[in-house]
Amino acid sequence: MMTPLRPTPIHVPDEVLADLRRRLELTRWPDDAGNEDGFYGVPRAYLRPLVEYWLDGYDWRRAEAAINAYEHYHVEVEGVPVHFMRRPGVGPAPTPLILTHGWPWTFWHWSKVVDPLADPGAHGGDPAEAFEVIVPSFPGFGFSSPLPGRPDMNFWKVADVWHTLMTEVLGHERYGAAGCDVGALVTGQLGHKYAGELHAIHIGSGQKLTLFNGDRAWDLSGGQPIPEGLPADVHARIVALDRRFAVHLAAHVLAPSTLSYGLTDSPAGMLAWILERWMKWSDNGGDVETVFSRDDLLTHAMIFWVTNSISTSIRTYANNNRYPWTPSHPRRPAVEAPTGLTLVGYENPPGVTTDRRVEHFLGSDRAGWYNLVNVAAHDRGGHFIPWEIPDAWVDDLRRTFRGRR
Repeated sequence: MMTPLRPTPIHVPDEVLADLRRRLELTRWPDDAGNEDGFYGVPRAYLRPLVEYWLDGYDWRRAEAAINAYEHYHVEVEGVPVHFMRRPGVGPAPTPLILTHGWPWTFWHWSKVVDPLADPGAHGGDPAEAFEVIVPSFPGFGFSSPLPGRPDMNFWKVADVWHTLMTEVLGHERYGAAGCDVGALVTGQLGHKYAGELHAIHIGSGQKLTLFNGDRAWDLSGGQPIPEGLPADVHARIVALDRRFAVHLAAHVLAPSTLSYGLTDSPAGMLAWILERWMKWSDNGGDVETVFSRDDLLTHAMIFWVTNSISTSIRTYANNNRYPWTPSHPRRPAVEAPTGLTLVGYENPPGVTTDRRVEHFLGSDRAGWYNLVNVAAHDRGGHFIPWEIPDAWVDDLRRTFRGRR
């Protein structure tokens, strides 16, 4: 790095952990009769034992030590507090690469791909494809908080912060970027506004940058009814997709502060809210612990809890809508940086199989937004792609950057 930053390990004060313990001990449990199948949301039959394990079995200090195996830095960029994790590249000329997560992700969701990206020679790859990996916490999430002076942060404003971080704070003339979930929108905005200073980008969803614009951004269906006469399996998939995202988007876009009072006060309540997304969005076959162990679930939850950042993290959605995206230039494609895309089977559109997924995407109105150079589809994998199928993600990303740095 060009600037003389000094790494600061992550350390949660003992009093914060003691407060968490008291709150867990005092959890007041609701009646949850008739919810064995999860029809009404996260079943108490699963959540309560997980909370008990959080209280008596989970070891944050062990997780903290694993996190601190990497370098951590805390800087202020354009008035925004930014935490980032860094893994130096091992190779003849590592390319700077910034990875952006979404919600309810944390920076630690990238942990399975950081080492292979930074040190490919130690993981069966070519050292010439090494990256210097920068993994920030999204502003308002985890250790990039609090945000007292910037309550307006959204995905396209974060892109400006990231560009300043990479070029002015860290001193890189050119770099690469990758992201998933809302992090894919941040990455797309980088590829739109700063294409000339990017080698390439790689994303986990090819959404339009206008995704959150409009009066009904909280409605994934756009208010459209389900067409009549569809095959039963396609109809069921549409209903399942709507149910998977409806409450999440509506609550976060329309009333994040109202929701945040309960999530900020109750660790069990906060865990339930984000746990439902990990359960429903990952490709887990009905058992979330095939994707996230209990310790994994709680480590990610802890990053939100100990930083008191759940409120600012969910407000990001409302800010994406309140401050609509506007283009920085009129050219097409809007995202001019060479773009790679990883698509996963669990998020196949209703009626589209994986073998047709790439063709389906290329024929959609979203493909024209991007300067696509590499599109791959995989049978396995859900919303948390670099956590669920890390090897495939790394291979796809390397292919996107090959010959472009």
